[in-house]
Amino acid sequence: MSSDTLSHATPSPSAPPAPTNPRSRVVLASLIGTTIEFYDFYVYATAAVLVFPHLFFPTGNETTALLASFAVFGAAMVARPVGALVFGHFGDKVGRKATLVGALLTMGIATFLIGLLPTYAQVGWFAPLLLVVLRLAQGFALGGEWSGAALVATENAPKGRRAWYGTFPQVGAPIGFIIANGLFLLIAMLLPSDDPTRPSTAFLEWAWRVPFLFSAVMVIIGLWVRLRLVESDAFTKAARTNRVHKLPLAAVFKSNWRELILGTFIMLATYVLFYLMTTFSLSYGRAATTAPVAGLGYSYTTFVLMMIAGVLFFGVFTLASGPWADRFGRRRTLIWVTLGIIVFGLLFVPLLGAGFLGVMIFLILGFTLMGMTFGPMGALLPELFPTAVRYTGSAFAYNMSSILGAAVAPFIAVWLWTLGGGSPFWVGVYLSVMAAITLVALLLSRETKDVDIEA
Repeated sequence: MSSDTLSHATPSPSAPPAPTNPRSRVVLASLIGTTIEFYDFYVYATAAVLVFPHLFFPTGNETTALLASFAVFGAAMVARPVGALVFGHFGDKVGRKATLVGALLTMGIATFLIGLLPTYAQVGWFAPLLLVVLRLAQGFALGGEWSGAALVATENAPKGRRAWYGTFPQVGAPIGFIIANGLFLLIAMLLPSDDPTRPSTAFLEWAWRVPFLFSAVMVIIGLWVRLRLVESDAFTKAARTNRVHKLPLAAVFKSNWRELILGTFIMLATYVLFYLMTTFSLSYGRAATTAPVAGLGYSYTTFVLMMIAGVLFFGVFTLASGPWADRFGRRRTLIWVTLGIIVFGLLFVPLLGAGFLGVMIFLILGFTLMGMTFGPMGALLPELFPTAVRYTGSAFAYNMSSILGAAVAPFIAVWLWTLGGGSPFWVGVYLSVMAAITLVALLLSRETKDVDIEA
């Protein structure tokens, strides 16, 4: 009888079965980390629009200050592939659990410290320098967080339900958005401003720090959940059969370079849509209608409430996409969704120019497509790679795409918005072009629905 057969034989009373993760713990452990990840992202993204141009980049020109703030925002994306390689290496060598705990701690400490930073008025250019350092630390940690959470979900999923389980880390994005923006909104309502284009004095002096400091509470909860995890059967089996690589990065580049490239571009449209619907839309929605680069002229409170309504569709369709991807396949589902994103990009001008109803349709459509494209990624990217290099491969593809899509998207969007004289037409075209690249990658890829997750 082979060792594999013995390992699956009924255990004797003297050799109890290895502990497994209850489904509730799998769901919570994969959800809590990405909720914190996206909470931290949205807190920073909101501050990058509302606070940092005033407190850390006082250039005297609003557009220049906003672009400088977005440049720091994008700097974290450059650090993400580095984090993916480091955390991926340890995730594939020593296990998913310890690596996820390390990523969560790094991210939580960096976010908390941002809430304690001095401003430009207090220490000069040392303030934005510290902001860049902590933003890079956030990006480094985020590079290992998503992939580990996705692996916890998919490697512990029942047969035939991997895409459904893979949506649980993904739904952390809308939950994190609602918590972060809800907290900022509550603070803004308690400390209202007389100037709709600028937060109140109290908001800028101290209140903006509260959401960053609050992240410590969420990290403590996340650590408690993750420390109770046990390793997945897939990783345990790989370690037992000596399939763990000394250098997972070298192995994945040697044997799975095609999957790395395809995974990077499959994720591209998702990233661009994600950042346009969150960061850029908040800037565009709040910009005055008579500004040199005109926007929609909504108050911060009004537009964030509109965005939260759209994000509810993001959450619902993230969860709905899992059963669809399990039934129809990841590739087919994403091909149709990506075609929808291409069309959506060409509708920016008519929708955003149609008043309140048009803007709400824009937000609902955009966030619905976001959920439908983001949900299946929790299963598809890990399924592209074998167990021994799955953490490294999926993390690197996911985070390389963050550079091509997320790091430059807000910057390019503001530039195209300026180029169009306040019209979002070229911003929409940019989204459609990126989605067309993703479509090509999907057409060149294989279906992963039935792959052996323990291979």
